Amino acid sequence: MGFLVIGVFTGAVSGMFGIGGGVFVIPAMVYIFGFTQKTATGTSLAMLLPPIGILAFLQFYRAGQVNVAAAILLIAGFLAGSWLSAGYAVALPDLLLKRLFGGVLIVMGAIYILTAR
Repeated sequence: MGFLVIGVFTGAVSGMFGIGGGVFVIPAMVYIFGFTQKTATGTSLAMLLPPIGILAFLQFYRAGQVNVAAAILLIAGFLAGSWLSAGYAVALPDLLLKRLFGGVLIVMGAIYILTAR
């Protein structure tokens, strides 16, 4: 039941803000369910396998809020980057991966807050 609740919350936030669910799912799996960082990462990636974003994408597309050319390039870059980085991530120690994940969240959050207009 806990995973379903986290999934619903994450889906709602993803649809509203266009962010990946890993920001919420990974910490929940690590701290609530006791997963290792690597297992949480792999499980979060499994969540992305079905075309879950398609329904939210369609809402924004119908409203004229999608730059299709940019989306295609983002998809290509995302595929390449995720494939390459996954190979490194599985070889890293769990603690280092956890610290890197937290650091990325802090840096991106700070940039977003400090540059908001």
